[in-house]
Amino acid sequence: MSLPTPERLAAHLAALESGLLERQTAARLVLLAALAGEHVLLVGPPGTAKSELARRLHRAFGGARYFERLLTRFSTPEEIFGPLSLRALEDDRYERLTDGFLPTATIAFLDEVFKANSAILNALLTLLNEREFDNGSGRLRTPLASVVGASNELPADEGLQAFHDRFLLRVPVAPVSDAAFAALLRLAPPQPGAAAPIDAAERDAIAAAAARVEFGDEALAACEALRRLLADAADAANAAVSDRRWRRWVGLMRVAAATEGRAAVDAIDLWLAPYVVARDPGDVERLQRWFEVELMGAAEEPAPWLERAVQAFEQQLEIETSAEDDAEGGGAAGKIALARAIGGAEAGAMPRLQSAALEAHARRRYSPVHVAARLAQLDEIAAGTREHAAQAAAAAAALAARLVGRLWMPPVLVQRLIDARRRHADALAALHARLQACRAGFAALPLDEALPATPPAALEWAA
Repeated sequence: MSLPTPERLAAHLAALESGLLERQTAARLVLLAALAGEHVLLVGPPGTAKSELARRLHRAFGGARYFERLLTRFSTPEEIFGPLSLRALEDDRYERLTDGFLPTATIAFLDEVFKANSAILNALLTLLNEREFDNGSGRLRTPLASVVGASNELPADEGLQAFHDRFLLRVPVAPVSDAAFAALLRLAPPQPGAAAPIDAAERDAIAAAAARVEFGDEALAACEALRRLLADAADAANAAVSDRRWRRWVGLMRVAAATEGRAAVDAIDLWLAPYVVARDPGDVERLQRWFEVELMGAAEEPAPWLERAVQAFEQQLEIETSAEDDAEGGGAAGKIALARAIGGAEAGAMPRLQSAALEAHARRRYSPVHVAARLAQLDEIAAGTREHAAQAAAAAAALAARLVGRLWMPPVLVQRLIDARRRHADALAALHARLQACRAGFAALPLDEALPATPPAALEWAA
């Protein structure tokens, strides 16, 4: 059986997102997780489309049974796993009638999942992790592909941490932003998906293809860097990621690569890091910043020292361009002052060309050695800046090429990475242009061959 094409998966993503604003990330993660056989926890206030995403996810899978429940502290195991079989009790067997309940579902949605009592949570631990359910004296294999859990908040009870860890992906879901509020009020009804549902054979084909995906050196180095970051975190104990979680995350990245037609996992796949290793929504932004800036090099500005260097040259050019000849009253400056004093109210009647000539003659003159020294230092900086600008432009183009076909990465993140790289290249090019303007200004300084051939002190700026 062949894999579902990226175009077909994209159609399913479009159906998941239809009519839901700012849900690109959540929609992609719930579908990717289901294809990888993993569970997703959506964390956010009521009314943010958490249950709607789960229901739409179910429709993406052909022949899949769906189960949904709101859990409370008063929920009973019968509501989740099925009622006890009276006939089995007559034979002294403690068994449940599971048909139509969670043990027979492929996709499930459990709302307020952390509010369930210990009897339910203990049974869920095995069901979510091993895909098996203890029914009487036997353990049954279940068809469960993915559970979408939802909660308004993360559990504070230490006893719930093991259950929390069963959800590989933890995705914050917030109300729409102010920027999207008008669009929310004008939303048209969602359009039903037209893509053929993904069947069990195709899911098996995805699993087989993912097993052949290589976990390359680039991805390994990125994961090692992330592990060091987590170890250095202020709350290292809470930032720890279990060995099981690392292994399952690698499996998820392999599924992403296989369904995008790639033969290997790479560093870009670590865009998933905020949703896998963050313990709470507050850590997501910090890990996103690490991925974009540290791993992808999406810095907004060039090196600060370069901006200071350009400013130093511009300020020095302004000083040397505006400096007047230090000759005494017999110099050109003295002549201009004398003419103005004599002319009084009629000073403006001085012929313009004559005035301009005197003004130009009043400017300080510099030795050729002075100008050459300024140009040499500036050219050294400009050459490096030009090279960096070219490298940054090439890196931006290369990153844009690598991001083509990244089905699972949210388009807003793709565009943000590309734009940041392009802004970086454009900023370097702008700094180089400013240096070239400075060079033209220094080269145009008035010269005097008779001045001492003493080079000026090199300009300095804070590193």
